[in-house]
Amino acid sequence: MDKAQDFPVGDADAFTALRHGRHGDPFAILGPHKRGRATWLTVFDPGAEVMAARVGDRRHLLHPVPGQPGIFQGKVPGGRKYRLEARSATGRDWEMEDPYRFGPVLGEMDEYLLGEGTHRRMWQVLGAHVIEHEGVRGTHFAVWAPNAARVSVVGAFNAWDGRRHVMRSRGASGVWEIFVPGIAEGEAYKYEILTRDGHILPLKADPVGYGSEHAPSNASVVRDISGYGWSDDGWMQERMLRNTRNAPISIYEVHLGSWRKKEGGRFISYKEAADELVGHARDMGFTHIEFLPLSEYPFDGSWGYQPVGLFAPTIRFGPPHEFRDLVNAAHRAGLGVILDWVPGHFPTDAHGLGRFDGTPLYEHADPREGFHQDWNTLIFNYGRTEVRNYLISNALYWLEEYHVDGLRVDAVASMLYRDYSRSEGQWVPNKDGGRENYEAISMLQAMNTLVYGELPGILTAAEESTSFPKVSAPVDQGGLGFGYKWNMGWMNDTLDYMKREPVHRKHHHHQMTFGLHYAFSENFILPLSHDEVVHGKGSILGRMPGDDWQQFANLRAYYGFMWGHPGKKLLFMGQEFAQREEWNHEGQLPWHYADTHFHGGVLRLVQDLNRLYRETPALYQKDAEPEGFQWIEASDEDTSVYSWIRRGRPRDPEVVVVCNFTPVPREGYRLGLPSEGHWHEVLNTDSERYGGTNMGNGGGVDATAEGWQGQPASAVITVPPLATVYFMRGG
Repeated sequence: MDKAQDFPVGDADAFTALRHGRHGDPFAILGPHKRGRATWLTVFDPGAEVMAARVGDRRHLLHPVPGQPGIFQGKVPGGRKYRLEARSATGRDWEMEDPYRFGPVLGEMDEYLLGEGTHRRMWQVLGAHVIEHEGVRGTHFAVWAPNAARVSVVGAFNAWDGRRHVMRSRGASGVWEIFVPGIAEGEAYKYEILTRDGHILPLKADPVGYGSEHAPSNASVVRDISGYGWSDDGWMQERMLRNTRNAPISIYEVHLGSWRKKEGGRFISYKEAADELVGHARDMGFTHIEFLPLSEYPFDGSWGYQPVGLFAPTIRFGPPHEFRDLVNAAHRAGLGVILDWVPGHFPTDAHGLGRFDGTPLYEHADPREGFHQDWNTLIFNYGRTEVRNYLISNALYWLEEYHVDGLRVDAVASMLYRDYSRSEGQWVPNKDGGRENYEAISMLQAMNTLVYGELPGILTAAEESTSFPKVSAPVDQGGLGFGYKWNMGWMNDTLDYMKREPVHRKHHHHQMTFGLHYAFSENFILPLSHDEVVHGKGSILGRMPGDDWQQFANLRAYYGFMWGHPGKKLLFMGQEFAQREEWNHEGQLPWHYADTHFHGGVLRLVQDLNRLYRETPALYQKDAEPEGFQWIEASDEDTSVYSWIRRGRPRDPEVVVVCNFTPVPREGYRLGLPSEGHWHEVLNTDSERYGGTNMGNGGGVDATAEGWQGQPASAVITVPPLATVYFMRGG
C-alpha cells in the first residue's frame, strides 16, 4: 500500500465530476501522470470492482479511491506501456487498453487549419479513422463541437455510457478527439454531448462519419475507406475530354432505390448496379449516370435530398467500397458518374447537425436565415468559416475518394437569395440591404475554384431556377464557377408547349424558340428530370396530347427536338422507354413496358439519338457558342414547323434539324439548306423502327442552288406528322 500522504492523488470534486460524466478534461486526471519521480495511474471504470495494471510480466494492483466508486489509482513503473486488468463485483474478468495512456493524434497544423477553416481535406482528420497509434490498432475519433462542455464517443464497446470515453479538447479549434484501442471496421458509434448549461443532448451521429447503420437505426459506423484497388486509370486520364463543354454529354438520371428492386422488394446493391445499371446505361448510349443523392439520409421519401451523413455513402445499397465498385465499373464501361450534392439545407432530425453542440453550430440562430419554410429543414451558416470549410471539403471528398466525375448542386436558387420563398419581413437583408446571399455565393465560388483546381477534368452543374447571371462563368470573371447550369426555362417552356393540342400550338410557337435568345449565355444542360414526373405532374408521356399513337409520336418528336437543340442532355430513368405512370420512389420502374411496341420504339429512338449525338460533332461541339446554331425557319407558326442548322468545327459535317409539331404531314415542303448536294436523312422519329408510320424522304434529298429561307440552296422534303427529321451533308 502506498503511503497515506501519497494517496489519493487528485481533487475529490474532479473525481465526482468524472463519475457523473461532468468533467470536460479527463486527460488531465486519467491515465499516467508524473508526480515528482513517480508515475501515478488513475483509471475510471464504473463496472469494475478490482483494477490492476500489467507492465511486462508484473501486475500492479490499483487502489479504489475512497468515496469514489469506479476510480482506481496507484503507482506504476514504465510510463505508458501497460494494460489494464479488471474484475466486476460478479467475478467477470476482462482486459483492455487504457485510452487515456495515448497521446493526441491530431497535429498542430491540423488544429490550426481546422480552426482557420482552411483544411481542404478535413475528412482525413475528423471522423472515425482505423489506425495504428503508438503501436496499437484502434480507431481515432475527432469531432468539431466548440461550445460543448464535454464530448464522449459511445457505442456497444462501452455500453453507450458517456462517462467512459470522454474526449480530449483541442482548445480554440473546437475539436475533440480520442484514440480508442481495439475499435475496428463495422463498430457503431455516436457522440454524447454535454452542453454548457448542463444538458445531455440526444446522441449525435458523426458529421464526418464514413458510414451509417441501416434505417431506422441511425448511429454512425466505423468504415476503413483506405486501400481500394481502382482499375479505372484509362478513364481518369481521359475524362477531361469527356466533361468539357465541347464534348457529347447525355446524362441518365437515376434514383437507385427505385430503378430496379430485387427479390422480396429489397433494394438493388451497389455491386448489382455495377453490372445491371451500368450495362443498361452503356447500351442506351448515355455518356454519364447521375445519381440522386447517395450521402446518408434517414427518410426514404426525401429521395436523399435531406442528408444527415454527408460523408457516408448510404448503406441502403452497400458499404463504401461497394459504391466504389459501382463507380469503377461505370468508368470501365466508358461512363462518367455525377452525384447530386445538397449543401442547401439539412433535416432537423435529433441525431443530425441541428444544434449539434447545444448551439446553432452549422445553422443560423435566426430562423429567418436558418430555416427553410418550404422543406422544414435547416440552412447552413455559409458565413461561418468552419461550416464553409465543412461543405467545400465534402465536395472535394466525393470527387477525390470515390473518383466521382461531377457534382450537380441542388436548389442553388434557394442558396443565392435570402428572400427565397419568403414574404416581406421574413428574411434578413445582406449588409448592403439587398437580397443576395453573399456568403453562399462566396462558398459556391470557393468550392468550384477548389475542385476544378485540385481535380482537373471534373464537372459541376447548378440547378438554378432563376436568371442569376454568370452561373457557369469562371470565378475570375465574376461568375459562380460552375461548369454547367440546368436550363429550367427551356424545360418549362417546351413542356408547356408540348402539352397543348396541336391545333393550338401555333399560338404558342415562341415557347419553342425563346430558349435560343439566351441559349449561349450559360453552359446549359437540358433537363427532363425527376422533378417533372412527381407531385401530380404525371409522366412526360402523359403530358402529350392525343390518342395513344399521337402521344408517342409527340414524345418522339420532342426528344428529336431536344437532342438537336444546343445544350447537353438529361433524361430521368423511365423516360428512355416512355414510362406511363408518374414515378413512385417506393416501387421500381415498369420494365415490362420496354418490351412492347410503342415503348420499345422510344427505347430504340433514345439509343439512336445518343449514338448519333456522340458520333456527330456538329450536335455537341459548339453547344455553348452561337456559331454552332443557325435558324433556317423559326417563324412558321401556321404549320408549327421549325428548322435549324447545327455546326461544329469547320470540317465537321453540318446537321439540319426539322420538326413538325402537328399531325398533318408536310409534303412538298421546301427547306432552305446551307449547300447543294445530297443530304442524307440520318434520323427520322417517324420511322417504323420507333413505332412511326415510316413516312420520310427515302434516305435523303438532293439540294439545288435555288436559294430559300435565307440559305443558298434548298430541297423539297416530306416532314412526317408529329416528327423530327435530321439531315446531314455527306453523312
